Amino acid sequence: MGEVTTRRVIEGSEQGFATTKFNDLMGWARKYSLFQYPFVTACCGMEFMSFAGPRFDMARFGAEAPRFSPRQADLLWVVGTISQRQAPVLKRVYEQMCEPKWVLAFGTCASCGGFYDNYTTIPGIDKVIPVDVYVPGCPPRPEAVIDGLLLLQDKIATGDRTPSIVKPRIDPKQGQLVTLRVRELGEGKPEGLATSRGHSHDHAGHDHDDHGEDER
Repeated sequence: MGEVTTRRVIEGSEQGFATTKFNDLMGWARKYSLFQYPFVTACCGMEFMSFAGPRFDMARFGAEAPRFSPRQADLLWVVGTISQRQAPVLKRVYEQMCEPKWVLAFGTCASCGGFYDNYTTIPGIDKVIPVDVYVPGCPPRPEAVIDGLLLLQDKIATGDRTPSIVKPRIDPKQGQLVTLRVRELGEGKPEGLATSRGHSHDHAGHDHDDHGEDER
């Protein structure tokens, strides 16, 4: 078939139509009508409440309506640390949710256990239930949570069920990491140490020679 070469804007008084797929239409409707079940257990709940407040306004994404019955929810927000005793409760809540359903891991503790490297804490809720989006941070900023929610909406619209991780908006360059590391470890040393790895080794060598001359 030939390509469409003409376009015409339909006025408000005229009638028109649009063609799409049923699955695409359902995905578009679902991503803007999320009913959340907040499973809040720890300090990340403060950031979750900040995200739900008027400043960041979760309602503009169509995901603000909380449902504290899992049978009426389709988005499970796991906010905070999950202990071994809480894991069966979390799994039961997830199993009682109707399909289709999605899970968002809010914060480092929900994603991988955080700094609780002990026998009482689940090292990530994906050991108990499947996760669609991970939002790292201790705690994550509301802007990162917004990125996670938008990522989840894109996955809902396309039907993608592979796990995804919210990445930082700006990745620091390797040279900046070296600069920060040298400045933290070597205070009071020449600025040449903070330029690159090669220069830092050269200065270290000269310092070693100077010490050798002093000893002699």
